[in-house]
Amino acid sequence: MRRFLVVTAAVACVALLLWYFWSGRRHSDRARQETFSVAQALGGAAAPGFSRAENPRHFFFPADHGPHAGFRNEWWYFTGNLRTADGRRFGYQLTFFKTLLTPVAVARESAWATNQVYMAHFAVTDVAGKRYRFAERFSRAALGLAGAGGDPLSLRLEDWTVRQSSPRPWGVRLTAAEPDFAVDFDLVSVKPEILNGEGGLSRKGATPGNASYYYSIPRMATSGTIRIGKERFAVSGISWLDREWSTSALEQNQVGWDWFALQFDDGRDLMFYQLRRRDGGSDPFSGGTLVAADGRSRNLTRDEVQLEVVSWWQSPASGVRYPSLWRLRIPSQGLYLEVVPRLAGQELLTGFRYWEGAVAVRGLNGSPGGSGYLEMTGYSAATAANREPPGR
Repeated sequence: MRRFLVVTAAVACVALLLWYFWSGRRHSDRARQETFSVAQALGGAAAPGFSRAENPRHFFFPADHGPHAGFRNEWWYFTGNLRTADGRRFGYQLTFFKTLLTPVAVARESAWATNQVYMAHFAVTDVAGKRYRFAERFSRAALGLAGAGGDPLSLRLEDWTVRQSSPRPWGVRLTAAEPDFAVDFDLVSVKPEILNGEGGLSRKGATPGNASYYYSIPRMATSGTIRIGKERFAVSGISWLDREWSTSALEQNQVGWDWFALQFDDGRDLMFYQLRRRDGGSDPFSGGTLVAADGRSRNLTRDEVQLEVVSWWQSPASGVRYPSLWRLRIPSQGLYLEVVPRLAGQELLTGFRYWEGAVAVRGLNGSPGGSGYLEMTGYSAATAANREPPGR
């Protein structure tokens, strides 16, 4: 789901992206007023002329790691939990969002002309240092400022980059730097690409075409360096890649989602997203995927997964309350878990305000523990989703 941000997840509408580009492209580690909600940006009817995710398709890798023409929104979402040799923990997020302004590019003489705008979010969680750093960038796909290419994959927004390093097992190098923090990682797939939903078609609602093409690589061995201030740390661990492209929007009664990407100590992985309705309830189109240690996977429906909010955290910067402890149960698979943030304050105060951060998984009743990432969007003092949701 997204991780939209997703975010997974959060892809800006055309007016918002253009406004950001002209009013200031960079925002780092500081609060700013939310300009658009997820529901505003992703709500409403899709513009004519764009391709739609309506039917299952064949996927071809590594070609499908690259961009897809004709779809309005597309994103590449990398997150991970890493450690130093002596056990110091870090989390990171590096995400690229591509938005088409028009279905087809029109030839123009200006070197600034483009029908694509890019947004990227970069964040590092320093668990021991109890500090969450984030940055946001916007640019147009012109003059070499930003762009995406495929087979081999190449993503760029200024000096934030993702570049394919090997075709099989598929590997990439991630680099991003801000004055106060930076990362330089090598990632190599441990598990194959996992198609979510109906063979990669992830339906978000009953409206035809209200869906995305969605796959994940739930385990990528990761090594490299993190810089915090002037100090560098050699780290290793595992990352998760989420990929979606679509043109569709949220249904009118959907305000946001809670997205879990969890890697268990027994080798299994879980992706689950809960779409939230305006009344605070869970939408029937919520769903997920459970991946076995050997890479086999099975879909999960909303009714198979029980979610309960145990406690809440209120952001001192935005005043918004987010769940701070979840209980997640999948009785059919013998999974009884608690999901808790490694730091409470992992809120991105960007143009889209949302919570995205590293979490610990506590196994209950003999279930495995683990690590992962959690994204929570659409929480606001003005919505019913900011209240405790009713039980199912």
